Amino acid sequence: MPVQTTQLAIDATGLRKEFGQKVAVDDFTLQVPKGEVFGFLGPNGAGKTTSIKMMLGLIKPTAGSATILDQPFGDRPTRARIGFLPEHFRYHEWLRAAEFLDLHGRLYGMDKAQRSAAIPRLLELVGLERRAETKLSAFSKGMLQRIGLAQALLNNPELVFLDEPTSGLDPLGRRLVRDIIRGLREERITIFLNSHLLSEVELTCDRVAFIREGTIVRVAALDELEKERVQITIRVGQPTPSLLGGLAQFGDGVTLDEASGRLQLTLASEQRIPDLVKWLVDQDQAIYELSPERLSLEEQFLEIIGDEMYDA
Repeated sequence: MPVQTTQLAIDATGLRKEFGQKVAVDDFTLQVPKGEVFGFLGPNGAGKTTSIKMMLGLIKPTAGSATILDQPFGDRPTRARIGFLPEHFRYHEWLRAAEFLDLHGRLYGMDKAQRSAAIPRLLELVGLERRAETKLSAFSKGMLQRIGLAQALLNNPELVFLDEPTSGLDPLGRRLVRDIIRGLREERITIFLNSHLLSEVELTCDRVAFIREGTIVRVAALDELEKERVQITIRVGQPTPSLLGGLAQFGDGVTLDEASGRLQLTLASEQRIPDLVKWLVDQDQAIYELSPERLSLEEQFLEIIGDEMYDA
């Protein structure tokens, strides 16, 4: 049954953006339910940031339509219910951390009591409670990333766009951001996450979309991806050339490491494993090892997007 519109944080249909003769985004159609942590994946130049800016109402699409939190995108009151951490930010370096958040709180229309309550809480949330009086000019890139995350959450948003939120962070900083995202999920706040760190996406997101050359090529739940494309390592008694040819009926990428005698191939689904084992037994092969290993999100990304995009 399709998700009802009232349950969607993002409902975009046919968004297109042209810059002169260049098509940056084409037929961007996507639904993100409220309360979901959604990953947005694609190579550099694929149209990710342009798509986010259209949904935020920062740039006008050439065609298409969208609703954000049940309102037409660009609706000003709705913007006050959205948080945004841009990938490339330019903050006021002469301001102290608490002053910076206070300024953004006033821009959101928060009264003094609201700002006074939110700012210390958010500084503690991002691990900067001891830096409230430190000027941003003295902040490292990772600290700036964390204060940027604090400002994205300042208005108690219902929907948060995070564009490369772990860029420049060390492992402790990345774990802190993961913990914050998990906490937001528990509060049913929708997160739209764009990140090149696929291991982070794998740990935090419910579903992901893959975008290539301005077009979404696939949307899938992470648990669905985990059930697909299993790499199998096999060691049998007699890895003959005819055996390699026969294995091709079960998957692709059949290879033999002659030094170890191990065969490898990739199955479309783990459900093919019992058939594979039965076939090997029928071939009178002694099976000494059969080890399935799921493809990582990075390996899935390269299969879906294609690594030839990096040939230039």
